[in-house]
Amino acid sequence: MTTPIDSSRRDFLRHTGSTALTGLAAPWLLNLAAMGEAAAFSASDYKALVCVFLVGGNDYANTVVTFDDASYAKYNAIRSAGTGSGNSGMVLSRASLAATELRPAVALPDGRKYALNPNMTGLAGLFNAGKAAVQLNVGPLVVPLTREQYNSTNRVKYPLPPKLFSHNDQQSVWQSSSPEGATTGWGGKIGDMAMANNGDGLFSCISVTGNQVFLTGDAALQYQCSASAGAIAVKSASDTFFYQPEMRAAFVAMLQQNRPHVLENEYNAIMRRGMAAQAKVSAGLSGVSLKTAFATGNDLADQLKMVAQLIGARGALGARRQVFMVSLGGFDLHDYLDTKHGPLLKKVDEAMTAFYQATVELGVANQVTTFTASDFGRTLTSNGDGSDHGWGSHHLMMGGAVKGAAFYGKAPPVSVSDTTAAQDQWHVGQGRLLPSTSVDQYAATLARWFGVTDAELPSVLPDLKNFGSVDYPVNLGFLA
Repeated sequence: MTTPIDSSRRDFLRHTGSTALTGLAAPWLLNLAAMGEAAAFSASDYKALVCVFLVGGNDYANTVVTFDDASYAKYNAIRSAGTGSGNSGMVLSRASLAATELRPAVALPDGRKYALNPNMTGLAGLFNAGKAAVQLNVGPLVVPLTREQYNSTNRVKYPLPPKLFSHNDQQSVWQSSSPEGATTGWGGKIGDMAMANNGDGLFSCISVTGNQVFLTGDAALQYQCSASAGAIAVKSASDTFFYQPEMRAAFVAMLQQNRPHVLENEYNAIMRRGMAAQAKVSAGLSGVSLKTAFATGNDLADQLKMVAQLIGARGALGARRQVFMVSLGGFDLHDYLDTKHGPLLKKVDEAMTAFYQATVELGVANQVTTFTASDFGRTLTSNGDGSDHGWGSHHLMMGGAVKGAAFYGKAPPVSVSDTTAAQDQWHVGQGRLLPSTSVDQYAATLARWFGVTDAELPSVLPDLKNFGSVDYPVNLGFLA
């Protein structure tokens, strides 16, 4: 459903460079990018975006939990209906939420209140201290939609995000504005623009969670690191196939030689780049020592600790602008939400809270913005001991630049109705939220803070042209 925009000179250069052989094109492309990108990213300061992706579709209703008396009573009645005996954990008690009540600097309209899941005491504390905020009811949209327009058969005028409620496709739509099979994501396109401002463009986009379309740009590659070991060794240069050190040294030398055959030479150019990057990252990380304690036995904490260390090594890596991605799986809780969701959110809370403290220790808390994302939200109605695929969801933003202790967007009523009544405009049945804020608006707000200009935003987010009204602003305002 995305309409391509006319390519700028810079886009043309990126696409031309990305179609060339990778190793040969990289230095040439970086030099061209330097001419086009210097104006946008000429600052000497440091900024980083860190995406925390909750894989499987996080349950919004038990993460950012409605807390005022009237709304909580509706939540309690809707979610408890249909739950079997022994599944009371599907409904969080109001008493258990008291310690994680969110206290915004400006109260929400109509007396609405929220609390975080009882396992998220650290993030609740950061929210109340003004270092975190909540974006309410955000999700993929091609154009703004009402409930009536959602029900319309006119998909030309009222297009829907492709393949709603599909895990793989909605993960891709969140990350790239396109369904599964997309080749670039908005994090990578932001990285495209930042490459020339970095001493080594290879470290503009770094994944600590494997290959993700979010971090792939037209020119920017996603450099992958291990949460435990940091730089991933080039296998053919470190494999024990050659037991004798002399043979291994000779093989490594062969991998780095200039070769007369273009494909052989390209292969060796990529190997040289990989080995050089490994050495550079390893050397940079060796100079970073964090005192902040991260929880053990927590995959997400391990990943975010590595991101903190990589940020600590930013000088050695020559990085001024970076985009990172980490993730935690297990959120597809059609069953066992009552027992598994809380422990997952505890991992999120431990990891994100420690990561914020690490940015304080490193002196970059105001320069690092962390945000959550997920496939989709889930149904408010229970299927017994779980919830099913939804659409809109609530997400967290964290960092010193975040205008914290605040909610952004519209607080949806607590309802399961699929009528077109005014009070139910934000539901499409079973308590699935029709997003009142698009991912494009969310992403644009992050990108503008990072340094992307208003003129460049459409090349990062093609559907952004469909937003920009008072009700759907391009800048959501949650970043200083």
